[in-house]
Amino acid sequence: MSESSSGSVLLVDGMALLFRGYYATSYRGYIMRTSAGVPTNAVYGFVKYLWDAIETFKPSHVVCCWDMGKATFRTEKYLSYKANRSEAPEELIPQFELVKEVTASFNIPNVGLVGYEADDCIGTLASVYSPFTKVQVLTGDHDMLQLVNENTEVIIMKKGQSNYMVYTLDTLYTEKSLTPQQIIDLKGLTGDTADNYPGVKGIGEKTAVKLLLEYESIEGILENLESLPKGVRAKLEAELDMLHLCRDLARIRLDVPIACALEECLWMMERDKVVSKFEELEFKGLMKLLE
Repeated sequence: MSESSSGSVLLVDGMALLFRGYYATSYRGYIMRTSAGVPTNAVYGFVKYLWDAIETFKPSHVVCCWDMGKATFRTEKYLSYKANRSEAPEELIPQFELVKEVTASFNIPNVGLVGYEADDCIGTLASVYSPFTKVQVLTGDHDMLQLVNENTEVIIMKKGQSNYMVYTLDTLYTEKSLTPQQIIDLKGLTGDTADNYPGVKGIGEKTAVKLLLEYESIEGILENLESLPKGVRAKLEAELDMLHLCRDLARIRLDVPIACALEECLWMMERDKVVSKFEELEFKGLMKLLE
């Protein structure tokens, strides 16, 4: 997709970068800290990933979205949602606020709303911005592929620095044979072990994709139950409520009551502001990024 004259907005999944930064640097058991003992390894990694993406994709605008605690409308609908996640490591907890201070030092707005996930904030902002400008979503989360449209790309961070898979409508279809809408239906059918919801027991990805290719949507599949193999039909009939619930959990909301005007997220770094934050956190190794 060619760059539109008005530039592009990079919507950053802050948690994805922060957790990645934490685990990329802590697996050897060493946690970087300031001389006052404040752990900073996740924030350090976050900055490296963020900077690399900005250098690679050269957005004109940047926004960072965050989860605001575990309880969301999804946990209200389904108590076990994400209940399999272990508590955040102790050294990561103080870095949740610290990373937002660092983001703010770059003049990047931090957006999040209690009761919703970062995904929902990203989805909402993407739907607001995409009619006017190109949107790129930076994440590690394949659930976000449902947001792809003519003017929205999803950039999946892969292992290692500067390793990205950029999904457009074409690449999504080439790789997965599915439309963005079908990504939601796929999750309804198969569930999501990472988010701890089951989908339809006994229906794996292969069967689900085959059904969606043939019948297009969950509605299409259910209208054609008679034509399905007996086993598949029995599994679906036994789990209809769960199927609809799981699809609802998978669907990223596009109507979160948040706002961030484009002019508020213009990418304009004030070097002195960032330098003073880096000095406070003793990020000597990152100073060279700013030169």
